[in-house]
Amino acid sequence: MAESEFRLWTDAFADNSLMSRRQEFDVEAFGVSGENISPALKWENPPAGTKSFALTVYDPDAPTGSGFWHWVVVNIPANVMELQEGAGRADGNLLPAGALQLRNDYGTVGFGGAAPPKGDKPHRYIFQVHALAVENLPVPADATNAVARFMTHLNQIASATYTGLYELK
Repeated sequence: MAESEFRLWTDAFADNSLMSRRQEFDVEAFGVSGENISPALKWENPPAGTKSFALTVYDPDAPTGSGFWHWVVVNIPANVMELQEGAGRADGNLLPAGALQLRNDYGTVGFGGAAPPKGDKPHRYIFQVHALAVENLPVPADATNAVARFMTHLNQIASATYTGLYELK
C-alpha cells in the first residue's frame, strides 16, 4: 500500500486562488484595511517520526529582493492537525499550548496578512506546514523569524504547501 500524501489545506479559499479581505493586512502605511485574520488550516498524513510542526507563510513576489515572511509559528505539538481561524492573533490565545509565534517581516508577532503593492500582479502567499524530527525548536520568543526558519529547515522531515493569491487593484 502506498504511503498517504502529507497535505495542507484550508476551506477559506481554493489552492492557487484569491484570498479574501479577511486575509488582507490592516495598516494605513501599506494602504490596506483588511481584517488581518489567519485562515483555519488543516493538515493530514504527516510522515513517521514527526515530533512537532512549524508553519510559515511566505510571499516570494514581494518587491524586497528576498520575499516577505507573513507568519512563522514553531513548536506546534505533533498531535495537532489544525489551527482555527484567527489562530495568528498577536496574543496567541488560539494557538495550541507550547506553540510560539515569531515576529513577521512587518515587525509584529503573529499573522500579518496580504498587502501587495497596489496595481502589482497577484502575489503568492505560500502556507507551508513543516513536519519536524524534534519536539521543540530551541528558539527564544525574541528570536528572529530567520533563526526559527533556519532551525525549522535543519529539523524538517517533510513539508506540505497550499497557496493563496492576493492583489490590490
